[in-house]
Amino acid sequence: MSKHQVKNPAVIPAFTASESLAADLQRALVDITALSLVGKQVHWNLVGPNFRDLHLNLDEVVDIAREGSDELAERMRAINAFPDGRPGTVASQTTVPEAPEGAVITADAVDYIVSAINAVVTTLRDIHDAVDEADPSSSGILEDYTQRLEQQSWFLSAQNYSAN
Repeated sequence: MSKHQVKNPAVIPAFTASESLAADLQRALVDITALSLVGKQVHWNLVGPNFRDLHLNLDEVVDIAREGSDELAERMRAINAFPDGRPGTVASQTTVPEAPEGAVITADAVDYIVSAINAVVTTLRDIHDAVDEADPSSSGILEDYTQRLEQQSWFLSAQNYSAN
């Protein structure tokens, strides 16, 4: 028996994720986990105009990402898939761009975090239809976090717009 097999078949979930469903949810998990990490990295190293508002807004993004990673991982376990949020896995598989090192001026931080959020949203949208076909319950999670993250992207990006 492999280490991932359940000894008592009575405790196997009624629905078990296919390999492709598990892989799609893993992609989402990796990216949303990476967003929580880079969001904190920028939060800690932020400097410049509008510091406080942006500092607090970054915490909102991190909170959403942490909730999302937990919800995705727990959904994976509920459908007998095994989430992998180890640092090496996240670092090697994410589509989220690498966070800047050191101090980050607020305007650059906005541009960076919006690009990071948009990378996650792109992944969520890319996998949505396949996940919805395989498991509509899981696709609802993707829809929720897509909406929440797109709203944050809008809130943040508006700070760097000009009214021309």
